[in-house]
Amino acid sequence: MIYISSDHRGFNLKKYILNNLTKKGYEVKDLGPKELNLNDDYPDFAHIIAEKVQENDQNKGIIICGNGVGVSITTNKFKGIRTTLSWTANHAKSSRNDDNSNILALPSDYISKKQALKATITWLNTPFSSEERHLRRLQKIKDIESNA
Repeated sequence: MIYISSDHRGFNLKKYILNNLTKKGYEVKDLGPKELNLNDDYPDFAHIIAEKVQENDQNKGIIICGNGVGVSITTNKFKGIRTTLSWTANHAKSSRNDDNSNILALPSDYISKKQALKATITWLNTPFSSEERHLRRLQKIKDIESNA
């Protein structure tokens, strides 16, 4: 399952990406917000998406805020979550191929809707390479998480 969420600054971009992914046949679940609230806080949505992605190794998440940093910090606090803050398709592709990222953070204030959609689709369609060096590095991250 693909989950998507945002704060108020990412709300319009979230709706755009959700509508376009749905039209292209992706199964996407909107975790909110359902309406624009200028007083909401990104951690309130970031933790929900991180928990959903943790439920199943096949789940992926898309989280959007103004600069993408706050949601990245928040979601990366969760064990097993590898959030990438990406703004280009090539960067998003690299994060999946090399780092097996499972949440894509987008900076709504610094990316066009078309760039965001292209980065998202590229990210969703890029498999993890499973190269030994990448597996070794991900194991080291798991070890750090276990000892933190």
